[in-house]
Amino acid sequence: MTTARRGLAPVRAVLDNGAVVVAKQSRTTPAVTINAAVAAGTIYEPAGLDGIAHFVSRTIDRGTSSQSADAIAEALDGRGVSLSVAVNRHVLSLICTCLVEDVEPVLSLVADVVMNATCPDAEVRTRRAEIVTMIRQDEDNPAVVAVEHLLADLYGQTHGYGRRARGSVASVESIDRAALVRFHAARFSPRALSLVLVGDVAPDSAIAVATKAFGRWDAPAPPPVELPPPPSASGRRTRVIPMMNKAQVDVAYGFTSLRRSDAAYYAYWLMNNILGQYSLGGRLGDSIRERQGMAYYVFSSFDANVIPGPLMIRAGVSPANVDRAIASIDRELERLAADGPTEAELMESKQYLIGSMPRALETNAGIAAYLQTEEFFGLGLDYDLQVPGLLRAVTREDVHAAARQALRPSEATIVVAGPYAGHAR
Repeated sequence: MTTARRGLAPVRAVLDNGAVVVAKQSRTTPAVTINAAVAAGTIYEPAGLDGIAHFVSRTIDRGTSSQSADAIAEALDGRGVSLSVAVNRHVLSLICTCLVEDVEPVLSLVADVVMNATCPDAEVRTRRAEIVTMIRQDEDNPAVVAVEHLLADLYGQTHGYGRRARGSVASVESIDRAALVRFHAARFSPRALSLVLVGDVAPDSAIAVATKAFGRWDAPAPPPVELPPPPSASGRRTRVIPMMNKAQVDVAYGFTSLRRSDAAYYAYWLMNNILGQYSLGGRLGDSIRERQGMAYYVFSSFDANVIPGPLMIRAGVSPANVDRAIASIDRELERLAADGPTEAELMESKQYLIGSMPRALETNAGIAAYLQTEEFFGLGLDYDLQVPGLLRAVTREDVHAAARQALRPSEATIVVAGPYAGHAR
């Protein structure tokens, strides 16, 4: 006799000021993960200030109107808490895990950082120098160069999905404290906040603590930003960026795909897993890395998002194998588009994706990240229970149709970065 999985069953509340709180009780450890996401990602950057969202992520915890950077660090260190701050296209996230008995003071501190960051001048100067160093390191890294240029070619350099996340040296050097404070004031609002609490605390108690921390916050809702759809592919494009002092060539090969809300999402998800979601698995890894021995790594990634996101193939190869590796990628895409997956591939991919879900939800941090995704895309509080059925319902023909639609080498955009001066086709 099998027992149906109960699911996460989180509790969701919207505070009077518009902030969203999602709470999930998990008794596995006497700890609570706090995951606060604000709609202040890179797509919201004003013209000419590329990298400002990342800059804010580096300075937001370096002082508030009532606490210095040292005071914040001491308060966290004293409770054994490490606060991580990350930013992507859409959200800036603050994440930490604390003991149950510390959740109220730690959440209060996180709230102070979110609401009242001041970005002191001394911290801005220090972080600017660090970011400039990071950008120069990125510019010397063929893998980063290939991906950044691919996204710029797919979406356009001024598009929110095509801009460099850290900006350029010139844009970062032009960002001062006043610009950071303006960005914070414009984008940080309770109506832009999604707060997830996962751990050994009852949902009602978690929501009460969140209300105490954030309930009095009053700031206007940030203005919406319209994201144009990516331009349609008009044929195959190849860009070669010679970096002759390097040992390895990195290839980024891709397309734009579809929105997360598209009904074909699950067929694309399975198609990408079959193609090569992981470097040692899938058709790409089996053919190019294992059987032909041409690549140090090769994998595919699929990022359906608010607008059609990128479907990208990445490979690291020796300079002598660039043309052969790209030709092999072409052949694998053509083969999957022409013939579709085998029944065995489809069954194994379904089993893998369904079976990997419990592993992704083994920790409080994993659950919190999953619940943030549910909230961001409006998937529903029972989405974890829906996923197995949604995947099982996908047919071989659904995946074949996705491959025919998505995998068109004649419309691919390709960037080659590294010690290669040829003309990749």
